[in-house]
Amino acid sequence: MARPPLPPFTAETAAQKARMAEDAWNGRDPAKVALAYTPDSRWRNRSEFLSGRDAIVAFLTAKWERELEYRLIKEVWAFEGNRIAARFAYEWHNATGDWFRSYGNENWQFDAEGLMAVRLASINDVPISEGERLFHWPQGPRPADHPGLSDLGL
Repeated sequence: MARPPLPPFTAETAAQKARMAEDAWNGRDPAKVALAYTPDSRWRNRSEFLSGRDAIVAFLTAKWERELEYRLIKEVWAFEGNRIAARFAYEWHNATGDWFRSYGNENWQFDAEGLMAVRLASINDVPISEGERLFHWPQGPRPADHPGLSDLGL
């Protein structure tokens, strides 16, 4: 099952791939998100190591049960061939109402069909007040007119 755009990536198709990933993650449907990855996709997310779509679904289900009102923005940092390096930030709060902005970098490697085979993510969380939030759109994909990371000075 091909998942365009396919490698090798151009600036335009790398940005499209990152935006598609952002939109999917903002939809917070673990089963749908997992379809963008190869069946045996390998992940490192912070200190967790995952392999396969079932593990991705379980990971994302738990993530979005504890990271409430999750809003994400991704931006391509670099690309070459079948690889994309992206940076991102997302805002969320925990069950007690404490807000955070999580910053991270991801390295992605895709197969010939455009499915992500490897995802390596480094992430840190910064406590913020509710008044410091910058991501204010309804749950779901970021509106086209909402600023990106660079526009927000992040």
